[in-house]
Formats: sequence, C-alpha cells, structure tokens
Amino acid sequence: MRRLILIFSALLISLNALADGRSVTVSTSFDGATITLDWSDGTLRWSASSYANYQLIAPSRLKMETSQGVWGENVGEATVREYSTEEYSGAIVEFDAFAVELRAYEQYNLGVAYRFISKVKGDYTVIDELAEFAFKGDEMAWIPYTNFRPDATSDYATQYETSFENTYTKTAIKDIDPRRLIFTPAVVDCVNKQTGQVMVAIVESNLEDYPGMFLSNRDQDNIIDTEFAHVPDKVEQGGYNMLQGIVKSRKPYIAECSGERTFPWRGVIIGSGSWNSLANNNLVWELADECRLEDTSWIKPGKVAWEWWNDWGLEGVDFKPGINNETYKYYIDFASRYGIEYVILDEGWSVNLAADLMQAVPEIDIKELVDYAAERNVGIILWAGYWALNKDIEGLCKHYSEMGVKGWKVDFLDRDDQEMVEFVYDLAETAAKYHMLVDYHSVYKPTGLNKTYPNAINFEGVHGLETMKWLGREHDQITYDVTIPFIRAVAGPMDYTPGAMHNAPRDEYYPDYSRPMSQGTRCHQLAMYVVYNQPLAMLCDSPTNYEKEPEFTEFLAEIPTVWDEWDAIEGVIGEYIVVRCVKGNDLYYAGLNGNTERDITINFGFVGCGADQLHYGDIDVYKDKLASSTGYKHVRIETNGSRNIIGNNFPEKLTIRMTPGGGFVIKTHRRTMKDLQQSTFIEWTK
Repeated sequence: MRRLILIFSALLISLNALADGRSVTVSTSFDGATITLDWSDGTLRWSASSYANYQLIAPSRLKMETSQGVWGENVGEATVREYSTEEYSGAIVEFDAFAVELRAYEQYNLGVAYRFISKVKGDYTVIDELAEFAFKGDEMAWIPYTNFRPDATSDYATQYETSFENTYTKTAIKDIDPRRLIFTPAVVDCVNKQTGQVMVAIVESNLEDYPGMFLSNRDQDNIIDTEFAHVPDKVEQGGYNMLQGIVKSRKPYIAECSGERTFPWRGVIIGSGSWNSLANNNLVWELADECRLEDTSWIKPGKVAWEWWNDWGLEGVDFKPGINNETYKYYIDFASRYGIEYVILDEGWSVNLAADLMQAVPEIDIKELVDYAAERNVGIILWAGYWALNKDIEGLCKHYSEMGVKGWKVDFLDRDDQEMVEFVYDLAETAAKYHMLVDYHSVYKPTGLNKTYPNAINFEGVHGLETMKWLGREHDQITYDVTIPFIRAVAGPMDYTPGAMHNAPRDEYYPDYSRPMSQGTRCHQLAMYVVYNQPLAMLCDSPTNYEKEPEFTEFLAEIPTVWDEWDAIEGVIGEYIVVRCVKGNDLYYAGLNGNTERDITINFGFVGCGADQLHYGDIDVYKDKLASSTGYKHVRIETNGSRNIIGNNFPEKLTIRMTPGGGFVIKTHRRTMKDLQQSTFIEWTK
C-alpha cells in the first residue's frame, strides 16, 4: 500500500510540473514531509512543510553564483524527472546550465533536502552560494557559535578557522548575534498550536570537494542564511606545535570546479511529537553517497585505552610513566586483559615541532610496540597533526600499515574550506587502500563520509571531555551532555572521549590538567558508552584507576561500540535522554541526566508463556549511589541470574532514580524462565 501511495505521489508531482511549469512539490505521504521548489517570479525559492501541511520553512531563496552565471535568478521553464523509493520521493528539476534535485523522506528519517547539480563542461568557479532557511522569527534555536574574539567585527572571515567544539546557545532566531557564524547542525523548535511539538535540525550531507556550510543572521530578521569559507590562496605551517595550516589569504570564490557534478545536500531533519524523533533520525547518512569500498570486513570498531587525557598517569610502577615504551606496554597489557581492542599513541611519540611522522622520539620504538601489541590482540593507532600527515598521505599510510599500525588519529584540521574537505576525503580513501582506520579531531561535523568510506570511523567536532582538563566550574558540561544527542549526534559519530573515574558534582568540580575529573556521576560517564554514537570509544582515564575497580571496568569494556538497534525512547533536549539498544541477544537501556533529579521507568516486556516465556533476563543494573555527593564516584550494581539476584519473579518494569548529573545502564540477556537462577545482590562502593 505504501508503495502505491509513493507512486501516486510521484504521478502528482509530474502532473503539477506539467500544469504550470513554475513549481514542483515532492511529498512522501499525505501526512509526511513535503518540499516545494517555486520559480514563478524567476527566482528560485524552496519551502518545507509537514503534518497537515504546516509550513516549517517559509519560501526561501537558493542560488549559486558561478563564473558561468547565477543559478537561481532569472530562471525560466524547466523539465522535471520524478522518482521514488520506499524511503523517499524525489525529483530533478532541470534548467539550462544546472539542475536542482529535491527529496522528501518519511518515517524514521523524516525530512527534506535539495542540492544543486552542475551541467557545465570544463572549468569554472563557484563565487558564492545562498541557502536561506526562513522562519517566523520567534522560534527558539540551539546554535553552536564559532570561535570569536570580543573585539571582532562582522567580518566572518576571521571565524572560518575553528575547532568546531563550542557549546550551544539557546536563543530566539531574531536574537542571533549578527557578528557571529554558526556551524551545523543547529536545531529550531517550531512548536505551535496546530501541530504540537515539531522541531527541525538544519544539516548538510555529502560534503565533498566543496566548503562546509556555516549559518548566520546578518540582518537580524527571521531568516537564517549561509556563509562559506573562500578557497585558500596562501597557507603557511604554524599554529599548535607547527602542525596546522594557517590561511594567510584567500581567493575571491568558494570553490574551484570542473565539469558536471553534484553539490552537497542542504536540508532539514523534522522531528515530531517528541525530541526522540530528532535523536533517532538518520537523514544525513541516508543522503550520503554509497560505500566506495568493495571489502569492509577489515574495519573493526572497538574501544581504545588512551593516555593523553590522564597525562600518562600510571601509579605504582617501577619505571617513570611518560612517552616511552615501558608506559605503552603497560597500556597494552591493560587493554589485553580487558579485551580492549586498541591503544592510541597520542601527541608526543614523534619529534616535537618537526612535523615529520617518520621521526619518532628516542624513547619510542613503534615497531616493537606494534609487535608487542599484536601478540596480545591489541592494535596500535598513531596520532598525527594535519600538516605532518598531509605532507605524504600515501607514503605514510604505506609505511605504517606495513609495520602493522591500524590507523590514524589526525588532529588540528580546524577548517572546512574546500582544501580541507579534500584532505579529509583523500585521507579516508588512501587509508582505506592500506586498511587503516581514521579518527578525525578538530574537524567539522560528519556529513556522511563514514557511509562512503566506513574506515572514517570517528569524528570529534564536539565539546568533549578533554575540555574538563581546563574549564572552571562556571561551565555547565552536564547540560551540554544531554543536549548533543539531539543536535550534534544527528550528524554522525562523535569522539567525546568519556570514561572519567574521578567524578564530582558541578559545585565540587575543579580543573586539573594531570589528574582531571568530570562533572556528574560515574554512571553519567558509563551511560555515554551506550547513548553516544562512537564506534571507536576511548577509555580516557588511567589504567591504574580502572584496575582499582575491576568489576566496573569489566562491564565497561564489554559494552559494544556499534549496535544492531539503537533507539532513543524518552528525553528532552538539555534535560535528559533514555535509549534502548540491541546487540545480538543482549539488550541495553541507558539514561543520561541533566541537572534535575528525575525517576525513569523501564518496561522490559515478555514473549511466550510458561517455562518457555522469553525474558530479558540476567539483569545487570548500574546506577548511582545517592547517599551523598561522594556517591558521584560510586556505583550501585544490582544483578540477577547466573551471578546474582532480583529473583525469579523480577518485575516487568523497573524504576530508577537519576540524580542531577547522573545516569544508569541496564544490561539484560534473552533467557527463558527455566534458565533463570537464584539471584544475588552486590553493593559496590570502592
């Protein structure tokens, strides 16, 4: 039936196009997402609606100014080619030198998008692009501003170089600071009496060989529009440890192009009814190009024992901890004991200021460490600065892959102009050739690269735990933690680097570079491993701290980093989130809380009857111990089944109290009633 509806919708699109020749509407179903392209006055405008034809994006201009003319102004007749799949309806609207493709998605990936397509032969430049998102103006938005100096003017060029790691500002659209750029995704709450709770996330996808999309409200009106970094003209080595490319001048256009091509998608994800619908949306992935690798079996997600955050902080060892083989062998042994798949050699293994990845410091023997790790089923990943790795991507990938290194963590990209976007793709493609993973840091948000090149496994672009090494307690990381699942996470994987073992309430937190702590509880950190999409998940704290609490660490180490199913089942942006995840026969629930105490009820459900009734049995519950603020460092574990107890008659539902900055994780396994055994109870407070 749905297929017939989609075909019927496509026929309507064709009829509408033939009727007036000046507008096209693409819809998924009678109550789904709708995108309209209109050029009845010679200017291209798009709009988006959902649910009883409620308009979310008012008519908004789209145009591309090129050396071959302006696409989107003074346009005439067009031809329309429509198409449909089970997931979306689409149309390609063809003009003389260019086309515009439209798509409307339904159900779980509800949203709309459009992109320009070039029909030009030969070389040309894109001077600028405009994508408008017109709202009423009083809607509330959650936006991440770029880095900004208080004395800066509205010259946006000073903001194009950024780490993409800022927090969110909640503001009315009309009150957005006109001096500041915004990076995507950004979320707008379009709640209204007609449709109830509806929100949109402004996104882009399939960003390749083109600059990333910034947002702005230069005119302080109801329209969010776009800005793009110009093509670098002169770039010099500099910045942190001489590992960045510092742009000294730029060309008077944003992209250099050749021949027919598609451009990135501009779109809005649509959430309806609850914030969970936004968190569960996968539109950015769906819009991206298909995988370009014939074989992906070698790509292995997993956890990483990581040394930089804890400042190589080992205790009770008979050698001096630091950047040396003895320290890394200790991390490797720790990873091996707990089944952790990787160890990263972060900043410091190569000669400082040289930007030469063929020069290791005298205390490090990469080959010896790689071989030592391989004998213990642990892989080695090397950290690299952008400038050093970009010198010879092919040669460095070949050299270290032949040595047995499993991947790169590349840092200090700090731009998303066309040149940097090209580097991101080149590295993914070349690393895949040599079966190497890539974890991108100080990088723009994911735009589907991890679908096209699945070895591009992690992306930072998040204000993660590393910042707690230096930020004061006036910063509220707890609220940020329960905001990003509804904004940043909709773009794709993020390298938040959780796992802090030193935890405190916000009013007792303080920054400590060498012995850092987190804001919030131990279970707040634990829940991040289930709530956040991080296929390469760091264990940021010291092996010494994890080894003091082996039962907790064993549980943490066994949590999957990729899932067969992942669903947000409850939550509100900036307040809390609860998710349900499945991996094989294991079912996980996890909750991550903001600054307000709350109760969460989990309904387990049953299948079958009698002795063969299927339960999600062997329930392990990890939750916060609430007696005092010292409980932020303690975990209460309740278990049943083969090694513990809620008893054979455990309830169909379970209520958990989440403390401010708290969290919980529940793990169950499918078993029958006859398999359930007498339970035990553990209160673990080390």
